[in-house]
Formats: sequence, structure tokens, C-alpha cells
Amino acid sequence: MNDFSPRVAVIGLGYVGLPLALALARHFETHGVDVDKGRIAELRTGHDRTGEIEEPALTASPITLHEGVESCPPCDFYIVTVPTPIDGENRPDLDLVVRASRSVGAVLAGAAAEDRRPVVVYESTVYPGVTEDICAPVLEEVSGLICGKDFFLAYSPERINPGDREHTVDKITKVVSGQTPEVLDDVSALYGAVTTGGVFRASSIKVAEAAKVIENAQRDINIAFMNEIAQIFSRIGISTWDVLAAAGTKWNFLPFTPGLVGGHCIGIDPYYLAHRARELGIEPNVITAGRGINDSMAEWVAGELHTARGGKGGSALVLGLTFKENIPDLRNSKVADLAAALGKLGHSVTIHDPMADPGEARHEYGVELAAELPAGPFDLVLLAVPHGDYLALGLDALRARLAPGGTLADLKGVFGGRADWSL
Repeated sequence: MNDFSPRVAVIGLGYVGLPLALALARHFETHGVDVDKGRIAELRTGHDRTGEIEEPALTASPITLHEGVESCPPCDFYIVTVPTPIDGENRPDLDLVVRASRSVGAVLAGAAAEDRRPVVVYESTVYPGVTEDICAPVLEEVSGLICGKDFFLAYSPERINPGDREHTVDKITKVVSGQTPEVLDDVSALYGAVTTGGVFRASSIKVAEAAKVIENAQRDINIAFMNEIAQIFSRIGISTWDVLAAAGTKWNFLPFTPGLVGGHCIGIDPYYLAHRARELGIEPNVITAGRGINDSMAEWVAGELHTARGGKGGSALVLGLTFKENIPDLRNSKVADLAAALGKLGHSVTIHDPMADPGEARHEYGVELAAELPAGPFDLVLLAVPHGDYLALGLDALRARLAPGGTLADLKGVFGGRADWSL
């Protein structure tokens, strides 16, 4: 790679992998891999179900798509971007990372035979030590090669924020790490070619892994504080948003807000760090306290809404199911928990979301989405996710869906206190 024209494979073409693969393809020969055949078929027609990549950009890309890494030619870099969820006990679920490692391991010998010195780069969020202590042995076992001699490791944590068109992979600072100084140089050159934000060379792979998990754990803890004060101020009878507006005039006050914490990062990653802490004999009290507050927020909101309705069940329209506004991502949606809690309190719940896929909502949460925005009337209308479509309708259009004496609730305070209920 003297002239640095590497061949790259990106394994996992979801929210993280697809934008990265397309960015790499603008500079290098790039192969995109996903085991979901339906996903590959859609991408070949120019359709990205995540909504992150527009059809013209996808169809114009020189990327080559594959249903398995074994169909790729031997590569210099294999970048693993598969999800790292948690299981039902909130423990790290590394199954997809291990399976991807096994797939990559099966092709490393072919790459090494061409004297390519292949580098396996992990972007998936993990706790410190996973790349070297769990993934490396899998790669060695399957390939029959020696890590650090025949192939090498690197880690560069993903920083994709779904729906964010400002902090895209080609603009952000990319943290990089490598098993050796030479590998770090190559990984830095690879990512440095695709982002105008530059690269930050972490001192080790474990440091880069740790940086990722604390980025999201920090946000989770700060949001948990906001959620706790929202509960306190609710008892006092004052608006959290009014309090934050006043406190926000101080130059070093941090702009965090209360709300439901779902999605694939903030609500998941702290559990990875907590798991590793317990393995080391340390009880992660602050991390778990924040997680406990945020995970219970949906049930608390449901209880507050029930109280606002005089403790009586009724018809409820929940607007939005995705974990944040203006994206179709349903992973770890806490709105689903909120709707379920309202149902347990005796409310008949209808859910509408113009961004969400009805089949995915049914599969993940057993929820049947309303095909069209219902006219009502409803006893409770909750704007849970402020999609642009709902904001375009305006406050009056939402109120028009209320029955006489009904309650309009604005979870994120987007209507500036003009709703009947807000945090």
C-alpha cells in the first residue's frame, strides 16, 4: 500500500456502515457487505430504508454490494459495523460482532496470501477489551493466522447520529487506534481521506473503545438528571422548560433536556461500561442510577398523564413511535413502553407515526400503527415524537382532535408551554 490505494470491505450496512461505505467509496475501492439479502436488494435499487442516504447518492456510488464477505475480493481493510445490543437482562450481546468476526476470519488467509497485511477495524460499540480479548481470538481460530503478525487490529468508534445532516461521517473528527504504530498510520490515512474533521489518534485500542462508551454514558447521566428534576418540579407545580430557560442564561450551564431515552446508543452503551465495571469488581453506581431513572421515565410520564386526566381511562392518541424525530428508527423506542403503560392504566391507545414502518412496529412491539392520522375525538392527544409532519399541522390542528375536556400533552415542550401538559 505504498501509494495508499487500499481495497476496503465494510461489514454491516445499517445506520453506521452505509454512510461510511459510501464515503470510503469516493476515495477507494470499496465493497459493502450485509447478510440481509433484502437490504442488499433494496440498496441495489437505490432505496435506503433508514432514510440516511438519498437515492441519487446511492445509485451514483461506485460501491460494490455483497450478501457475504466471502464474495469480496481479498481486502486490505475489513471494517465491522454491526450492531451491539443488550439482552433481556441488560447485558452486552456480542453475538453479531462474534459472527461478523468469524465471517471475516474465514477470508483473512486469502488476503494475507496476497501479502496485503489485512487490518480488521471494529466500529461497533463495545466495552474496553472486546476487540483484543474477544474478537482477536475468534479471528485467529477461524483463519489459522496469528494476530499481530499475519493480520492486525484497529478500532475507530462510530459517531453516527441518525437524522443529523450536520455531523455526518465525512465532517466529524474520527477517533482512530491501531495495534501497531504502522497500523495506526494506515488507519489514520484511511479515515483522514474521508472526513474534513480530521482524525484523533488514541493511544491504544482500549482507550478508543472506552472513549466511545463514555461519550454516550455521559449524555445518559446528564439526561437522567434532567428527568429527575422534571419529576421534582412536577410535584412543585412549575414548568421544567421555564426553569431550564432561566438556568440556561448562565454561560456554563449545559443544554440537556428531559425526555425518553431510546435508540441504539444512549440507552444501550452505558450497560456495556457497567458490565465491564462489575467484571472488575466495581459497582457502577452513577451509571446504573442514570439508567434506572431513564428506563423508568416512560412509566412515570404515563402516570402523570393519567393523573392529569383525573385518574380515569379514556381514548388516547399517541403521535410518534420512533426513538427520535424525523427518522424511521424504531430501535429501543421508549414511546412503545409509554403506550403500554397507558394501556395498563385503562386507556385505549391509538398510535400514529408517518416515519415508522408498520411491519417493523408490529414485529418489534406488537403495535398496529394507524394508517392515517385519526381525526378523533380523543380524550388525550400526546405529541410524543415531534416529527416535522406534526409540527407543520400546528397546535390548533392537534387540539381539534380532542374531545370536550380533553388533554393535549407535549412531551418535548415544542409548543412552548401552550399545551395542557408538558414536562
